[in-house]
Amino acid sequence: MDSLGTKLCLLKRYHPSDNFCTFFSESFTEEKLGQAEKTELDTHFENLLSRADCTKNWTEKIYRQTEVVLQPNPGARIEEFLFEKLDRKVPPRPTNGEILGQFMLEAAKEFGPGTPYGSTLIKVGDCQRRLGGAEREFLQTSSISFLTPLRNFLEGDWRTISKERRLLENRRLDLDACKARLKKAKTAETKAAAVPDFQEARPRNYVLSASASALWNEELDKVSHELRVAQTEFDRQAEVTRLLLEGISSTHVNHLRCLCEFVEVQAMYYSQCHKYMQELQRELGRRSPHSLEVNSHPAGSPTDPSAFLPLNSPSPLETDTLQIEEVQPPASGTRKAKVLYDYDAADSSELSLRADELITVYTVPGMDSDWLIGERGNQKGKVPVTYLELLS
Repeated sequence: MDSLGTKLCLLKRYHPSDNFCTFFSESFTEEKLGQAEKTELDTHFENLLSRADCTKNWTEKIYRQTEVVLQPNPGARIEEFLFEKLDRKVPPRPTNGEILGQFMLEAAKEFGPGTPYGSTLIKVGDCQRRLGGAEREFLQTSSISFLTPLRNFLEGDWRTISKERRLLENRRLDLDACKARLKKAKTAETKAAAVPDFQEARPRNYVLSASASALWNEELDKVSHELRVAQTEFDRQAEVTRLLLEGISSTHVNHLRCLCEFVEVQAMYYSQCHKYMQELQRELGRRSPHSLEVNSHPAGSPTDPSAFLPLNSPSPLETDTLQIEEVQPPASGTRKAKVLYDYDAADSSELSLRADELITVYTVPGMDSDWLIGERGNQKGKVPVTYLELLS
């Protein structure tokens, strides 16, 4: 290109016309201003690009929000991020449940394990520690089974795709530039061939014009070769990028599997926590020699035997041996209720419900305010108040 520029400058020095240098000036200006013809990608390729961008954006959002759910403390997240970047192991950190359980156990020692409050603190504290341990296991498993694959995609596969896409864009720009140069060279070659004037008295103009035409023919061959090379490189890079983009389908399959594993781990975690809490409720519901007795009678029911039960003893409707058929409706106070949602009975003392049905409900002394006794024909059992709309 330098030798051609030198020849053209010499031609300009001895030629009154400046068509040749004007061509190069216009050509470079068009390429610099981005006016060159743009090579368009096919529709399938554009769809692959759009799908890949969508996958990257939503994967990033889901990853960040999952981090927030698993670790709500932003300071702890920053600390874990720094340790990861420094390639160091994150130091073990107790969960909030474990810390709370430890505080309760230490408080029980101060108040005395033999006191009602101290013995209850021991039971609740031990349960909190187990809940904290379950949470720790859930966080570790979720990080391995769900967060790690998402992060590997963002930091691995997506970086490779982005790198190849940038390379493809560079190849496209090179191809567009070659197309623009070829178009300009053809135009200039045509003009150079039409410049000679055989009637002119100065034969030097004809000689110089003929030399310029030969130079443009040489330049045309050179640009055509560069265009073929640029087209080959562009096609090769487009094929590589297309294969990577089509691999997004495999990424979706992998993320789907990881998502199902995350749900399973989450379900196991909540089930385990529910089990621990049920055990704690049974522990707190047992009779204890240290339980406190109620010394006053509830208003309106001076002879209610449940008034003389310990505070932490189960009510007649909460014992495992409750005979629901022995519960009798009061002489007055029954009401009709409309069922709002389906409800499956957890045990034989409860009554299953179906949405929109009408049942008769009433309460009995000592019953939890969140529950009522429901009757449907010959069936009877406890029903949750939140599932009902009481009718007047």
